[in-house]
Amino acid sequence: MAYATNIGVGRMSEISNLTRAQLTGTAVNFIRLETLKEANDRLANATARQSIFKHYDIGDTIHSSSDGQKFETVIPTVNARYSAKYFGLKKGVVAYTLLASHVPLSARIIGANEHESHYVFDVLFNNLADIQPDTHSTDTHGTNQVNFALLHLFGYRFAPRYRDFRRKVQTGLYAFKSPNAYAGCAIQPVRRIKESLIDSEWDNIERILLSLALKTTSQSVIVSKLSSHRRQNRTKQALWEFEHIIRSLYLLDYIDSPLLRRNVHRALNRGEAYHRLRRAIAYAHGGRFRVRSQHEQEVWNECTRLIANAVVYYNSEILSELLSTLENQSNSTAMDTLQRVTPLAWQHINFYGRYRFDSDLRPINLAVLAQSLAKTDSKKWGMTA
Repeated sequence: MAYATNIGVGRMSEISNLTRAQLTGTAVNFIRLETLKEANDRLANATARQSIFKHYDIGDTIHSSSDGQKFETVIPTVNARYSAKYFGLKKGVVAYTLLASHVPLSARIIGANEHESHYVFDVLFNNLADIQPDTHSTDTHGTNQVNFALLHLFGYRFAPRYRDFRRKVQTGLYAFKSPNAYAGCAIQPVRRIKESLIDSEWDNIERILLSLALKTTSQSVIVSKLSSHRRQNRTKQALWEFEHIIRSLYLLDYIDSPLLRRNVHRALNRGEAYHRLRRAIAYAHGGRFRVRSQHEQEVWNECTRLIANAVVYYNSEILSELLSTLENQSNSTAMDTLQRVTPLAWQHINFYGRYRFDSDLRPINLAVLAQSLAKTDSKKWGMTA
């Protein structure tokens, strides 16, 4: 809690029933990045077992999203960079998070100068929770020259939202026939796909995929080199050609399907809701990182994600109990409203004040709480998503 709320061990000892020595000893002996990630995975898996969880699907699939959240650094660490738009004359970093069905599944700290699209595959493929997304969305910053191809080949559907979609359609459509074959059509491709190039270089593309799957090197480094390297390499060109196929199919689906557009917006809006929750948890010192290394930033960020996962699990348990109560009452109208209530809400949770960490605290009677909520107006249950 000291790390998650950004209060720090010293201040937490002053506003809790634990001494500084107890908190420091716990932090040194038990708080490690590996155990924090495992704890987050266990909470995510517990949330997935709740009866309400299946109602978090978007379009009958687990639709995830990833986005970066900017944080200023008080101490200039190695990965901290200037960004006049977000930090003014100060430096900062980005907390890049994968969110699926309201659950923050994985996260990592990157520099403010790094392109977020280089880490999309990284956070997806290294997600060890039981919640495995089928479709993944990002904003324009999550797109590059290879993400459509890589995610498709590893079993994901990449569904980004572009800032200037009209221009992307005009410059990003490719076909297996010459553009002359589409004369008179409202939408026309820019050129023909080079099928022979893909066929001749497919063995080399498979080697790249194998290195990504085996994690023999940093995945973000491979993706960044593939998407931005200027050298005219045939393998890279072939992968880009395959990318053109998958992206063109997606653009046509995006134009044709209002449901797909709506689902992409819903997934990204959930990511924004998580960012608001994370800001509310790490409220102290303006949410700025006050540590001396990237490793400590990762630890503090994982602590905040752990508390966020605890909030999501707690809310999902309440909603699951309420769902069971409404099913017994055959209240279909309230059940429809319930399925749109987000577990990322925190209005009923107080992150401020004094803390008590006792072993004899009374557990919450969820059945009584659910019965009380069932009697209230469903419009007062919380914000929807």
